[in-house]
Amino acid sequence: MTMPERRTRALRPGRRFDLRSTAMFFGLLAAALVTGGLAVRALAGAAQRRPVWAVVLLCLVLAVAVARGRRRRRPSAARIARQAGRALARGTSTALDALDTPPPAPLTVPAQAGPPDEVTSPLPVAQGIDHEALTPDEFEAATAELCARDGCTRVEVVGGAGDLGADVTALTPDGRRLVVQCKRYGEDNKVGSQDLQRFGGTCFTVHEADVAVVVTTGEFTVPALEYAEQCGIVCVDGEGLLAWSQGRAAAPWAAVPSEEPA
Repeated sequence: MTMPERRTRALRPGRRFDLRSTAMFFGLLAAALVTGGLAVRALAGAAQRRPVWAVVLLCLVLAVAVARGRRRRRPSAARIARQAGRALARGTSTALDALDTPPPAPLTVPAQAGPPDEVTSPLPVAQGIDHEALTPDEFEAATAELCARDGCTRVEVVGGAGDLGADVTALTPDGRRLVVQCKRYGEDNKVGSQDLQRFGGTCFTVHEADVAVVVTTGEFTVPALEYAEQCGIVCVDGEGLLAWSQGRAAAPWAAVPSEEPA
């Protein structure tokens, strides 16, 4: 009696396990993850200053990844290793460029001098400006110009990555330290209590403010206003900002009385 011969399935060419390529892939993948984390951390500040560009770059990366995935449904380990190596080189170059870029220098707004009729504003006059149409940097500069217009000295725009909530600093006409946070929000986005709590945790202890002000183009929530009242933070909403810029309302620091010596 003869036994039937069992047929064995032949291995397809190109499907053999390549130990060298697999080890190289995982090694480069680990290095890419570490370098990617450093690159993301280094680019976080740039993304905060230019969120629109960050979204556009993310969409572009996703589109390229989807297109490559459709063209190459079964990539080999060697091809993946080469792609990871190229991605690692690009990520390392981007991270080094971001780390070598110096932070922006603070913008100093010269103090005004002389009678009001003879003063030439260092920045475009804030009266009549549509603050909602400004970029975040322009909004901070316009707020600094308002402070300088109303008699503040040593006005600086210090907003940016790592500013800990301070966008504009100055000395009020009576010598108090002013710290302002600028929130350029739309109609559907209100400044909440969490925003005020983060600012309240740094404006007095870290920035040593005598007068702390939050200026927004939108509105504040009720809990945010309650927290600000408890902590002594002055809130200026969109209508108050327009009245201030047009000279129909007093400067925000006027709401905080000066401490007279006992």
